Amino acid sequence: MFFLADMLNKKLHLPKPGEALPGRAKPIATASRHAVLKQPLKSSAPDGFGTIYFGMGCFWGAERLFWQTPGVWLTASGYQGGITPNPTYQETVTGLTGHVEVVKVIFDPARVSLSELLKIFWESHDPTQGMRQGNDVGTTYRSAVYATTEAQLAEVHASRDAYQAALSRAGHDRITTEIAMAPEFYYAEDYHQQYLHKNPNGYCGLRGTGVACAVPAQAAG
Repeated sequence: MFFLADMLNKKLHLPKPGEALPGRAKPIATASRHAVLKQPLKSSAPDGFGTIYFGMGCFWGAERLFWQTPGVWLTASGYQGGITPNPTYQETVTGLTGHVEVVKVIFDPARVSLSELLKIFWESHDPTQGMRQGNDVGTTYRSAVYATTEAQLAEVHASRDAYQAALSRAGHDRITTEIAMAPEFYYAEDYHQQYLHKNPNGYCGLRGTGVACAVPAQAAG
């Protein structure tokens, strides 16, 4: 029982640098091409396109949500926000790497705005749950948004504040979403990429609060 309690405690608290797994110098193997959108998985964003990263629980359902969004040019599942370099899935779920499961989203702002993507993000999961998302428990399932520009970061904060007001009116707790400039992104293994395209009946843990997110005026357009 002590062992189980100790493991659960590790999964609910971010590790300190001296506690994290060592990882490796080289990236782990992943897919070469997006199974749905057909772009090379590690493509850079075309000129004028935006890149942002969303953590909203298990990345399988989250990635499908965004690749199905018109205007999204490329998605990829991966790990971000931790200490261990080039982690594996088996390492992240121990809670000893500090990473969160995220989806990298490259989008065409002429077709889908960042505010629209943020609305999808806030409404499609429960951002008040701390180190969990529904039945998925642990630091890897925490809510997170990692921006790639200062303008994006300001827009994320504005959308968070607007959604917090809506959640509070509905009686929900405070948002626990981690918001920061994007740290290094590590691609997840091949089998995680576009998982629900390859396994249509696979697990999807996305569950929203049912509270609508109004886009702040300063984030519109």
